[in-house]
Amino acid sequence: MTLHPSFPPLYETAPSRAALPRRLALVATGLGALALVAAGAVALWPAAAPAPGVPVGPAPEVWLSNLVATEGTGFAAPDVPMDPVLPRNRAPLPPRPVRDPGAAVAVAQAPADAPRTTDRVGPDGVTPDRVALARPSLPETPSTAEAQPRIVARLETPVVTPPRRAALAADTPAASPRAPTRSPFPRLRPQADTSAAARLAAIEADPELPQGLIRSRTPRARPEAVTRLASLDVTTPTPSATTPAATAPAGTGAPVIEIAPLASAAVGRDQCDSGLTRSIPRRRGNAGDGSAVIGRLSGQGGSTRDDAILAEVLAGNVPDFLRNLVPVTFTGTGPNGQATRITICVTPDYLAVGSNRDFVRVPLGLPAAMRVAERFDMVLPTTRMVDAIYQQASVHLSPAPMEPGAQMSSTAYFLRHNATVQGQLRQAGGRLGQLVAGQKKDLVLTNRLNSNPGRVAIYGWHRRSGAAIQPLSTVHGAQYADYSHGIRLVSRRAFVNGRAVDLRDLLGDSRLAGLVSAEGTITNRRLLASLD
Repeated sequence: MTLHPSFPPLYETAPSRAALPRRLALVATGLGALALVAAGAVALWPAAAPAPGVPVGPAPEVWLSNLVATEGTGFAAPDVPMDPVLPRNRAPLPPRPVRDPGAAVAVAQAPADAPRTTDRVGPDGVTPDRVALARPSLPETPSTAEAQPRIVARLETPVVTPPRRAALAADTPAASPRAPTRSPFPRLRPQADTSAAARLAAIEADPELPQGLIRSRTPRARPEAVTRLASLDVTTPTPSATTPAATAPAGTGAPVIEIAPLASAAVGRDQCDSGLTRSIPRRRGNAGDGSAVIGRLSGQGGSTRDDAILAEVLAGNVPDFLRNLVPVTFTGTGPNGQATRITICVTPDYLAVGSNRDFVRVPLGLPAAMRVAERFDMVLPTTRMVDAIYQQASVHLSPAPMEPGAQMSSTAYFLRHNATVQGQLRQAGGRLGQLVAGQKKDLVLTNRLNSNPGRVAIYGWHRRSGAAIQPLSTVHGAQYADYSHGIRLVSRRAFVNGRAVDLRDLLGDSRLAGLVSAEGTITNRRLLASLD
């Protein structure tokens, strides 16, 4: 194949004279570029040999805690030794050994004449009280790493050596000084006579000496409520000289009630007089009627409504007929087989607010009911008392249940059910002051509340046959109250064979409690007082 005459040949056997200068120029340019690169590398890369005067070995480290201020700064006592200033013009000391060779922070050796502290190495190999302030650097070589000193800061307070331990520290320089574990000059604490007699003597010797009060300067009588609570002592009282000694049953700590022989003359002495309700305040002339007072509480419920009703009751806004208590009697065999008659005094109807002409029976939660009972010097009944009240009632009313639901605890249901009971009472021909039963369930005392704290116990609502619709139950919370609940109060004064006794003591006497309580003794004495 023949090429066109205008194209040069692909190669030549020998360079022509015209192309030789160009090739020499290219070679010279390349050699010059290599020379420049070599010169730059030499300038940037340090010499492998260490410079004269630079020690070979680990980089020296400067501890900032060794840079101590001059004397007389006022920050320490004159006799307190301080760390010396970093010495100058001295050959560096060999590095201090570290417990963990792989630690990230290097520990430098302080001057030999400086007091030392024991290194504390953490789990990661870093001493928590020493922090190295080292700037990041390029990968170190034997030549560059030794030529660059690092400044390391030791964050710790100066060590103060107690005066009495100075000699010990000088004898044992390896031991680190510690705080004294006990006083260098121990002395016994003075034992002052703090008895009341000694304090009185001190006051008489120096009346102006502040010694505190030994007794009240303005003594006052103990409040009646405190006296009542204090009377709940269940220990056996010491018999007086005029009272025959009585023994309590073995294994019991209940109070002992003396039981006189039953006689016909004693029966006439167990009457419920008007003095039993003297704790109920007299009703004021401007007190509101029951329907008006309860009607204003139509939008309230729970403890808010209880507090409003409680304020009215404790102020004396109670019908007068409830102040005339009615006797209910129990007969049976007491200790030693002797005949025993117990009489309790109960309110003729359930607790109500208002006047004799216009009153409303008011259910309450257990805390509010117990406050009323305590203030009026009364207690709640037991289930056996509720049964006896129904059996001995002058007027028996049939239960009138209403539609169940959440509205059972509403104030409107209270008013409706009260109107129903009033209609039943008129149809039965009942009069105010007669003992009426069957219209409500009772809040009662029971030992079940010991194992069910925060609950209320209800029982009753008897049918005409004498059977109770509501068995003893503690399913509701203590604050719960609905239209079917009622508060029947029983006076604390009871009579045993004509002798007046405290009903709370009677309920704690194992010989007699079974006559008035189906559970025997009531062990929860606090329920017999209040829930405050």
